[in-house]
Amino acid sequence: MSERSNREPSLVISGGSTNSRGTMRTSPSSTRVTVVGQGYVGLPLAMRAVDVGYDVVGVDLDSYRTAALRSGTSFVDDVSDDQVVAALASGRYHPVETYDQVDGFDIAVITVPTPLRESLPDLSFIESAAASLAPCLKRGSTVILESTTYPGTTEELLVPILERGSGLRGGVDFFVGYSPERIDPGNPTWNFVNTPKVVSGLGVEALRRIDAFYSSMVDRTVPVSSPKEAELTKLLENTFRHVNIALVNELAIFAHQLGVNVWEAIDAAASKPFGFMKFTPGPGVGGHCLPVDPSYLSWQVKRQLGQNFRFVELANDVNDHMPDYVLQRAIRLLNDGGKGLKRSRILLVGLSYKRNSGDIRESPSLRLIDLLCEFGATIMAVDPHVSERQWPEAVQRVDFTDSVVEQADLVILITDHDSLDLSALENQDVPVLDTRNRVRGPAVTAL
Repeated sequence: MSERSNREPSLVISGGSTNSRGTMRTSPSSTRVTVVGQGYVGLPLAMRAVDVGYDVVGVDLDSYRTAALRSGTSFVDDVSDDQVVAALASGRYHPVETYDQVDGFDIAVITVPTPLRESLPDLSFIESAAASLAPCLKRGSTVILESTTYPGTTEELLVPILERGSGLRGGVDFFVGYSPERIDPGNPTWNFVNTPKVVSGLGVEALRRIDAFYSSMVDRTVPVSSPKEAELTKLLENTFRHVNIALVNELAIFAHQLGVNVWEAIDAAASKPFGFMKFTPGPGVGGHCLPVDPSYLSWQVKRQLGQNFRFVELANDVNDHMPDYVLQRAIRLLNDGGKGLKRSRILLVGLSYKRNSGDIRESPSLRLIDLLCEFGATIMAVDPHVSERQWPEAVQRVDFTDSVVEQADLVILITDHDSLDLSALENQDVPVLDTRNRVRGPAVTAL
């Protein structure tokens, strides 16, 4: 550690400005912030922290990412290259790929992935980040976890690792809290700044510091009594969505069998100004949240209480099998034209799990691609948002042109990006299976 890292942290709580709730803000100018993880959560946080005046070190062990960031290139949809260039030019943003380059900190925010491994929570990224940050801890430092996880992780896992690695005591020598990320990639309305930020801390002083930190960057904070409530908040939000999407997905399957237009029924129900929230069917769920987060809650309930969270398990079963249902519908459409799936040319429109995002993690398109390959289909796809690094090997990348569409035996619309002119599918003779109900035409069939 350098001489700079040995001084007492300089987080200023008093003497700052207040937000509309009257919460005291921090003074960023002399506060050093380390953000662990420079992905879809960590990078927007780092950019905002630089914007308001913090000195930010962004740690990401992926050297490809850090090299891109140092060159002024963003790989996150919600952060432009210009933002990264401006952050670098300020002299307050330092993307690094090793913890050796972390020169001490006043505040550290952990935004690492928490995936499932064989249906079990994998907290190894949190454990590694905590163990690596611990030697950098100084008296008065604050560590905030943002990664989605089960209630109790902050107290039961994070704090002991920090204490062992630093020789300091949590809540006495340093401060710890939890603030769940609420980033919605590709959302043009709600972003890091105007989305209310749930905050918590282990103890009154920890909450005060964490609330002050986020109040300096967002319009509104929502304090809760402990990290466990904050951890459950995130799981509740995503479990709510997961269960309701499963409901309309299963309803779509049965409505099709009954000869009922489920999309029209959903739109009609959405006209009710109370007691109903609109969810729509699709090819399945994907990304960092819905296929993963509810299982964290289900796992904790099973581990600690010995009971099954039946709603989550049922939702998992329905949503996980939607790609299989899409395949069934595709086979029927091909059969109607006298073709089989083997050696048919299938064009997938959109691969990412979400509109206007390049994130392909857990995307239902990946499961569908595996199924199509098993049946011997030739797969082409178009998605301008998905990078070459993430592109599936078994899929030929093509441009979205009339000639490409005409070469296909079947088109399956998976992700309805705004940048794609989907009207090109409306007057084609090629059958189209529209899993998003975005296209109209004589050869188009909605999911």
